Amino acid sequence: MNTIRNECYYQLAPDLEICRIVNGMWQVAGGHGYIDHELAIEDMMRYLETGFTTWDLADIYGPAEDFIGLFRRRLSELKGEQELKRIQALTKWVPQPRTITPSLAGKIIRKTEVGTVKK
Repeated sequence: MNTIRNECYYQLAPDLEICRIVNGMWQVAGGHGYIDHELAIEDMMRYLETGFTTWDLADIYGPAEDFIGLFRRRLSELKGEQELKRIQALTKWVPQPRTITPSLAGKIIRKTEVGTVKK
């Protein structure tokens, strides 16, 4: 039941189309009260059903990347691997001030690849 019109999507790159309205996950970073994990995943499913396909996260947003991992697993279980292609999870790394070496950046990228974001 997609209720968002086609013009609400934007071709950001040849292989990346995003929803112009991005679901921000900063609220799960803390300070906003208790978060019911199950209800949060159910809400994310409802957002997707109405056409909101893009989420914004960051490593400093507390468990935001964990929520996306749970959401992706649930989506795959309920609707299959093909449905995962409809969503986009855009994350950011916010390192502490220090020298960023290629080795350090590579370590963080590998952590994300094998962590909760990917299924």
